[in-house]
Amino acid sequence: MPSPDRRGRLALCPTRYGPGIVGGAEIVLAAMGAGLQERGWDVEILTTCATDHHTWVDVLPPGESVEGGLRVRRFPVVNDRVDEHRALEQRILDGERPGPAEQRRWLDSGMRVPALLAYLRAHARRYRALVFTPYPSWVTATCSQVAPERSVLWTCLHDEPYAALELFRPVFAGVGGLLFQTGPEHDLAHRLVPELAPHAEVGCGVEVPAAYDTGGFRARHGIRGRFLLYAGRREGAKGWDELLDAFATATVRHDLPFSLVTIGGGPVRPPAAVADRVVDLGFVPDADRDAAFAAADAYLQPSRYEAFSRTVMEAWLAGTPVVANARSEVVAWHAKQSGAGLLYGDPDELARHLRFVADAPVEAARMAAGGREYVLENYRWDAVLDRVEAALDAWTAPGSAPPGGAEARG
Repeated sequence: MPSPDRRGRLALCPTRYGPGIVGGAEIVLAAMGAGLQERGWDVEILTTCATDHHTWVDVLPPGESVEGGLRVRRFPVVNDRVDEHRALEQRILDGERPGPAEQRRWLDSGMRVPALLAYLRAHARRYRALVFTPYPSWVTATCSQVAPERSVLWTCLHDEPYAALELFRPVFAGVGGLLFQTGPEHDLAHRLVPELAPHAEVGCGVEVPAAYDTGGFRARHGIRGRFLLYAGRREGAKGWDELLDAFATATVRHDLPFSLVTIGGGPVRPPAAVADRVVDLGFVPDADRDAAFAAADAYLQPSRYEAFSRTVMEAWLAGTPVVANARSEVVAWHAKQSGAGLLYGDPDELARHLRFVADAPVEAARMAAGGREYVLENYRWDAVLDRVEAALDAWTAPGSAPPGGAEARG
């Protein structure tokens, strides 16, 4: 593969950036920025002063800094129409499709970053490319249209109510390029928008831990016995409440030997029948997160709305079987491609899979070994960055930005 031309500055535009951020799209874009800079690209982060995607409160100072080795520009968030936004969003989530004007009202009544929009209107020509994520945010939908020919989307597209809104069609059809992570995401985009912008399926990079300290993890957190793991946001969109109910039903009816350990953010609220079996560790260091995946008997993925599912890959790298919601087209695709996942469509099927994991741990581990091979073959960062660079090289021109990112004149 010929070396890409890396001249010109890249701006990566996640809605949040920094250590401790919860959100797959933001984490991936940060890692991508660091990887591209290591390869010789001039990378800058354009983001907000907020760290929490629920409140969008500005907690970090606006302006320029260097964070994680990358140049960062932060802009304040405006979020002053919360009630109007929530009312419109509930209608969308309930299956209603408001007209174009109300769709725009929904987007504009949520979090927005007018200072970033003004900055891009003045300075978009400084950049060879502007990379945005995720697609349903005001930042992506609005700011990508300032210089659409320079805008690239790390789409994070799910089969969810937002995806069907006409509001986003100009974004998917009119930007400089779309980066997809999986085949199902690519196929969904074609179903929604027949005339897509240039696009490529590049995968998603996953870090490979050098070792797993399972004994230290258990000792530090007082974890004894066999357990199942859930990692991520504890919220309805991720299927958390449904998982708790199904775990309670399976445990009571089938006398399963597992506790359920959870790491991440959000309220836990376990049913009374299993309250003593649900262990919340909150946020943990990366080494403990990795060890939790390796120590678990199985990883549970209840979410329907996944564009990639990094946690599934982290479980397979650790040699841990995955039991996942069959309604997630992306996770079901991974499971079938790798042969390393068990899919459930209802609580009874979940219970049967957990019974298998409980009774046949050697066979379950043998199945999971295929998952590790699948991740290493397809989703190492080096291979993903090769594909990202090839797409940027094809879609953007080094001469489209002034040399070294200097201000354009005229």
